[in-house]
Amino acid sequence: MKDDSVKHFLDLVQKSRRGKLKIYIGMSAGVGKTYRMLQESHALLRNGIDVCIGYVETHKRTETEALVDGLPIIPRKNIFYRGKEIEEMDLQGILNRHPEIVIVDELAHTNAEGSKNGKRWQDVFDILEAGISVISAVNIQHLESINEEIEHITGISITERIPDKILEVADEIVNIDLTADELVTRLKEGKIYDQSKIARALENFFQSDKILQLRELALKEVVHQVERKIQTEIPKSVKLRPERFLACISSNAETAGVVIRKTARLASYYHSAWIVLYIQSDSESLERIKLDKQRHLINHFKLATKLGAEVIKVKSNQITQSIINMATEKEITTICIGKPHLNIFQVIMRTAIFNQLLRNLAEKEIDLVILS
Repeated sequence: MKDDSVKHFLDLVQKSRRGKLKIYIGMSAGVGKTYRMLQESHALLRNGIDVCIGYVETHKRTETEALVDGLPIIPRKNIFYRGKEIEEMDLQGILNRHPEIVIVDELAHTNAEGSKNGKRWQDVFDILEAGISVISAVNIQHLESINEEIEHITGISITERIPDKILEVADEIVNIDLTADELVTRLKEGKIYDQSKIARALENFFQSDKILQLRELALKEVVHQVERKIQTEIPKSVKLRPERFLACISSNAETAGVVIRKTARLASYYHSAWIVLYIQSDSESLERIKLDKQRHLINHFKLATKLGAEVIKVKSNQITQSIINMATEKEITTICIGKPHLNIFQVIMRTAIFNQLLRNLAEKEIDLVILS
């Protein structure tokens, strides 16, 4: 038992020592990912942070190359493969130098044979485990899960891919966004490729419809990762929850219609998800309610579905508890009920269900709306 607790503590210590990962993501080459990484490196250096370039690919872009000047560089290593000398990032050199932060470009790069790891993203994992933080960059088309979609958009098969887990472990993801017109202008000005490649690029990859689709994919991916982090990392007690409405109805035809329509308006106003909940107690069993009420109930379910609600039916005599359970399970922020036929003060004083509901809601951050 003692060994287990020590191991658990050491695991926590090691985890806290792990480096942080920041990824710049873009819809294509030339949006300015490397440029932004280098700008950030200069800002870090000015603030006394030990930052080094582990690997940067400038693609001979003048603006980018100018930003390399003045930044500490960990020299690349040479690997001989099939009679050729290839320059690769020096993973061991980075680990030995052990800066606070290292810049590692081209995250999807495949390493030359003879390297410790087959892929650069694996090198990044090793660097993070050593307690060194990494700033890296990648284009959206290299993401494994959308590979087929990318090929459908561009007509190009992307062989260098990164697993989605890279983005999931990233502490920060920044989307470098440009409009299609701005990207094409940069291409025509020779800021992405040299003159000999521009015409071909305009005919193939750099077409407005393709750029727009890739841009949408990049934006969606960043939003997805931010939402995932909010769900997994921010405690519910401090998290800004989106509005979610729960409309509670009975077989009372007049009240149910009002509750459904008014809740639909509220949900539309807040652009929110909403649920219609019908709790069938023994007193509302099909054997006990009249056929016309049953017909109204079915029509109300159809109306709710038509207006965009999720309809949930529950059999229970524990009315209050069923409402509270559903509100908790679905992370409801507002419960909507119909105005009771009795005077409201009579209801509060005499109706056990209503009284119990109020007491339960007082303990939770859930609003109660009574619709007339």
